[in-house]
Amino acid sequence: MFDVNIRGVVFRARGHTNIRATHRSTMEVTTEDYLTPRGDCIVGVSAEISPARLPRELKEVISSDGSIVVAVLCSSGLCDSVVGRGSSRMTLSDDRRMVFRRSSYVGPETVMVSASKAAVDLSRDIVKALKSGNDLVVVLLAFKLESLGF
Repeated sequence: MFDVNIRGVVFRARGHTNIRATHRSTMEVTTEDYLTPRGDCIVGVSAEISPARLPRELKEVISSDGSIVVAVLCSSGLCDSVVGRGSSRMTLSDDRRMVFRRSSYVGPETVMVSASKAAVDLSRDIVKALKSGNDLVVVLLAFKLESLGF
């Protein structure tokens, strides 16, 4: 048995009529309250939190090599999840956009790389609920593999 140090945060965002969730390599939640049809990676607007405002302890885990990052996205009683990696290259300094990436690219908005899903892979039932303007609840968790003896 291992003592696991998991850090996390739960926050809300809203859906929007322009949510398409068709981007093949990223998924994004933004603090902005509007969305144009071009924002095909965005799955939530008016988010309560941004990478810059994440709790310090969570940022420390996400921004370390060997960390695992999990996001659970729920709307209208439906949930989907995405799993990826953290990185010591992450600054988590963007105050507007939170981006989950399939690639290894890191910018100030990046909270996950090597993600198992992008916006296009999100449950279409959840996308439909978000397109109707329903709330999005995001559970963002991170832990280090070293704490599990790997």
